[in-house]
Amino acid sequence: MNESQSRARIGPATALCIAAVLAVAHFGTNQVDAQEQANAPAPCGPAGDLSAEINRNVAANSRCFELRMYTADPSRVGVGDFNGGIDELHQRFREEEVALFEKHGAEIIAVWQDLASPNTLIWMLAYRDRAHRDQVWADFAEDPEWVALRLKYFVPLERPNVYMMSATDYSKLK
Repeated sequence: MNESQSRARIGPATALCIAAVLAVAHFGTNQVDAQEQANAPAPCGPAGDLSAEINRNVAANSRCFELRMYTADPSRVGVGDFNGGIDELHQRFREEEVALFEKHGAEIIAVWQDLASPNTLIWMLAYRDRAHRDQVWADFAEDPEWVALRLKYFVPLERPNVYMMSATDYSKLK
């Protein structure tokens, strides 16, 4: 099967998500963490919500996309309160974490297993805009179901890689 047959089989939206994941994995920079650490919210969403220097190629109707990479630290499994590795992290997502984010208004675009790094889970979420993203995370963090789920599957993670993105004006996925 050639590349265009593969893309046709999985659909254009999925192909775009996979391309985004591959690009992030290849280039590996994480400017969002630096912005969040400086308490300056990373912009994302429609072009009208962004500064003039970054909105030139962004769609007016873009949602706010967030790509997150979680790597389980196997050296810390069983140390202190940590009770699980990557399989438990996947089970936590499978069992309830995805549903909790959806309950609070996020759209889960996809969740992937990184094939080059078996201890890494990658997922992409979408929100209406940055304010919606912040509200989803605040509501999620306060949800008693999340607290119980995190205690049940308390997985030691390295610092997550987080990327905030807006769709380009020519992207099919917005």
